Amino acid sequence: MITIGCHEQVRRRPTPATPVRCGAPRATNDKAHMTDHTTSGVLDAVEGPTAVVVDEVTPDITADDADLTHLEEKSFADFGVEDAIVEALRDVGITHPFPIQALTLPVALGRHDIIGQAKTGTGKTLGFGIPLLQNVVGPDEAGWAELDATGKPQALVIVPTRELAKQVADDLTTAARRRSIRVVQVYGGRAYEPQIEALNAGAEVVVGTPGRMIDLLKQHILDLGHVRTVVLDEADEMLDLGFLPDVETLLSRTPATRHTMLFSATMPGAVVAMARRYMSRPTHIRAQDPDDQGATVKNTRQVVYRAHALNKVEMLARILQAEGRGLTIVFTRTKRTAARVAEDLAERGFASAAIHGDLGQGAREQALRAFRSGKVDVLVATDVAARGIDVDDVTHVVNYQCPEDEKIYLHRIGRTGRAGNAGTAVTFVDWDDMPRWSLINKALNLGAPEPVETYHTSPHLYADLSIPEGTTGRLPRGARTRAGLAAEQIEDLGETGKRHADRPRGGDRGRGGRDGGRGSGRREGGRQHEGARPDADERPRRSRSRRRTRGGKPAEGAPTEGAQG
Repeated sequence: MITIGCHEQVRRRPTPATPVRCGAPRATNDKAHMTDHTTSGVLDAVEGPTAVVVDEVTPDITADDADLTHLEEKSFADFGVEDAIVEALRDVGITHPFPIQALTLPVALGRHDIIGQAKTGTGKTLGFGIPLLQNVVGPDEAGWAELDATGKPQALVIVPTRELAKQVADDLTTAARRRSIRVVQVYGGRAYEPQIEALNAGAEVVVGTPGRMIDLLKQHILDLGHVRTVVLDEADEMLDLGFLPDVETLLSRTPATRHTMLFSATMPGAVVAMARRYMSRPTHIRAQDPDDQGATVKNTRQVVYRAHALNKVEMLARILQAEGRGLTIVFTRTKRTAARVAEDLAERGFASAAIHGDLGQGAREQALRAFRSGKVDVLVATDVAARGIDVDDVTHVVNYQCPEDEKIYLHRIGRTGRAGNAGTAVTFVDWDDMPRWSLINKALNLGAPEPVETYHTSPHLYADLSIPEGTTGRLPRGARTRAGLAAEQIEDLGETGKRHADRPRGGDRGRGGRDGGRGSGRREGGRQHEGARPDADERPRRSRSRRRTRGGKPAEGAPTEGAQG
């Protein structure tokens, strides 16, 4: 158990005249809670039971059922993967399979339906991507002439977010680079015309979000009648109540003999039950290191602090100057907070960018490209990005606002510690978030029901995260070496939604700067919105006359004033 440490001489939230809310700090004797050298927010230091795995169904195949030792000595060819894909993966430095891939390839290549479960960042994309591509025939390849409908989609990959659609499509394109397979992305926020042209020209694999797929389906542009393989990535979210009708619509248009694969980090029993309705005798596979029985990746070091809302940005600014800190993702719950935090960090000298639902697709992709290329090293994002960002060298994740539940927590911190790399996940828990954190802590059995109270002056903050002594809340000018978001060009996507490409970095903090004001008629990005008031110098001069009245009747002998008078 972690005991509550005290903070230094920092002003507390007033309590005498304010009603005490659930989770608010009670008045205590400060001397009894002075911080000592044993205070720490690192969960690794907590003594307690091993964290339970978030899984309510016994899998058919686990890591204990297969020989996963010495995987670094095996290649994809040892698992029956064709040479063209093996060579394409070797071109980008991928030579050895991860456990989830080693477990799923023998089953999936045999065309058996699969429910694949592995922690975020362990290689699920190639787990379904390789079997999918191996069963697809491209133009001029063996078997092309025997197809019933050449150029029609043979494989369908359905994902919940635009960012994940782009990431999966890029990974499949990389694995198929030595073949003639055409991979097409379809998702909202982009113009319809390029996607329609690509589908009409022929596509063997279609990757996208349910909404845009259904739109193209209703227009009779997307033909799913010849699909052989269907993949639902991040299945727990795809099969959630909000996505289930869309998934049913798409699955109903595919042949009943299709090969179906579902992959996700978490797979509770209710989701597995729904998934089996659309699958034929599926095999439930869970890949997990026998020495890593927790719900999170063992390489991820978890740290949690109870933080005051007004002090979070000061703590964050110091965490971003920790030794060895590389690319960092900061997660917030709201779009407005994401924009504000990104702008605050930019003012402090950090190369930051925001990504949230109120940004146009062009601005979102601009921020992701800048982050992946290193032009910015701090990405402030809402949960919309949690399932779409796949960057191996993210060293830190900061939960600026406490996640809603344990599933979001797992997906957030899963952005670091990927592909065998080490990572650090820091979570800020405000007093108002204590009930929410208690549920997360209990569900994952983290052993930290009372996070240590921490401020930017707390010594254990510097010790836990290797922050140099004397670090301030601003990045020194000598350390400002990143090119920044402005160095990344924004792509013209012919967006169907609003576009914020010209807005100041981090959002609009001026009057009326609340994100999400769609069609509000306010000035945004240097452009005057339709319906807004034009400048006074541009208004035409009106001609009008005035007449003096008394009791509603013209005053006797009163002159009439013209517009010029």
